[in-house]
Formats: sequence, structure tokens, C-alpha cells
Amino acid sequence: MGRGLRRAVIGAALLSAALAGCGTMGDQLPEAVGGLPAGAPSRPAAPYAFPAVHDMPPERASPTLSEEDQVKLEKDLQATRDKTAREGAQDEPAPAGKKKPAPAKTTQKTGAKTGTNTGAKANP
Repeated sequence: MGRGLRRAVIGAALLSAALAGCGTMGDQLPEAVGGLPAGAPSRPAAPYAFPAVHDMPPERASPTLSEEDQVKLEKDLQATRDKTAREGAQDEPAPAGKKKPAPAKTTQKTGAKTGTNTGAKANP
């Protein structure tokens, strides 16, 4: 039994090594054996460069806002928002009479509201 197990392990190692090598030899294998088809584009001559993730971006060309400029900009935005809200309130007519929404109907057995998606019963 020891011999059979040893042969199985060696065979599995050889098979995995052969399959790992197929990824790099795909260009040279014929199409019938699993290689690339005839119309496939060729690999690039130089490998793609990885992005420089650790490089810092260059300094900004325009400076950031000063405290005074930021406060002024916030006040301008508030004034514009208030003006838009006032204009919107003037355009809408006031509702004639507000009606209260109808209470939800309840079932006879559980007292739970109908039309809910929870499926849970209401506490007594």
C-alpha cells in the first residue's frame, strides 16, 4: 500500500507541474491541444507597467481657500438656498384643507395592520 500511495503522490506532483507550465506555453501549443487560436492577438513586447501607488501626487497649482474666502462662500450658498426656498414657497398654492390620512385597517383575528410586509403579529 505504501508503494501505491507514493506513486499517486508523485503522479499528482508531475501532473500539477505539467499543468502549471501550460499557462506559459499557451502560445506555442497547437490549437487542438489547447493553445491559442490562429486569430488571437500576440502578446505585447514589453509587459504592462504597474501604477505607481506609493508616489505622492504633485502639489496643487491653485491654492486652497483661506478662512475668509470659505466663510464668504458658505454665506453666499446660504443666501442662494434661502432665496430659492422663498421663490419656491411663493410659486406653490397653499392647500385648501388638509385631510388626515385614513387609519390603517386591522384584521379581526390578530389586530395587525393589513398591507404590511413584515408578516409579524402585533403585540397585544
